[in-house]
Amino acid sequence: MLLLTLAVEQVVNGLFLGAIYLLIALGLSLIFSLGGIVNLAHGAFYAIGAYLTIVLSPHLGFGGSLVAAPVLVGLIGLGVERLLFRRFYRSDPILSLLLTFGLAMVAEQALRMIFGAPPLPYGIPQALRGQIFVGDLVLSRYRLTILAAVIVAVACIWFLLQRTTFGRVVRAGVQNPDMVAALGISLKPYMASVVVISVGLAGLAGVMLAPISGVHPAMGAEVLTGAFVVVVIGGLGSFWGVVAAALIVGVVRGLMVLVYPGFAEAAIYALMAIILLVRPRGLFGERILRFE
Repeated sequence: MLLLTLAVEQVVNGLFLGAIYLLIALGLSLIFSLGGIVNLAHGAFYAIGAYLTIVLSPHLGFGGSLVAAPVLVGLIGLGVERLLFRRFYRSDPILSLLLTFGLAMVAEQALRMIFGAPPLPYGIPQALRGQIFVGDLVLSRYRLTILAAVIVAVACIWFLLQRTTFGRVVRAGVQNPDMVAALGISLKPYMASVVVISVGLAGLAGVMLAPISGVHPAMGAEVLTGAFVVVVIGGLGSFWGVVAAALIVGVVRGLMVLVYPGFAEAAIYALMAIILLVRPRGLFGERILRFE
């Protein structure tokens, strides 16, 4: 019984990290699927969201920062899309990869110059501290709250993509942009909106993880790799594929922490390799004409 209790607790902890990966991976998948941009700077937006939390919390509190920081990150993303990304749509993805790699380095150094290199502590808000007891289970109140917030955010994104005119145009643009253009619909404003939403989700993830991991300039690079793993496992262009992959990665990592902690991080990469050997498109990867 004790082993089962520990396993459930580790799975919940793993799902918390998987939820953070999910917020970042959804944005990565949307930007690449619609615009062909391999956004290696996505982790930088995550880090900016965390730093904005530290700046805004004394004035707005954690709740206010949870809303304001992603909005500000989204506005920064809009400027980046207008000035940089827009020049590389339909270009060789290698070019956007080099661009966003440089952008990530610039953003990291800028954060280091502004806030300094040492990590900045940021505690869990007082109202969300403590544990919730469910029988023998001891669960973090903060982690459960964040899991609930991620579920709400993902549900809103699903509704936007599946039940609105905006979402129908985006999904059509992912599958066949030439056909959308032939209908007289410009994808540029939709792409700008997708970038704003995507980097805003990354900023939201930064706000949520700031009280757990601490805030430092290189934090974006640390989380970006795991998010890419989720995208690859889930499959390009698949909303539910990314969701399923995030859950799987979270559960696998959580259980490995209990079984063999030293292999916990490597386990998700081993899982990715196995899935790619069996199904190169990922679990629910869709056929996208522009990339085939």
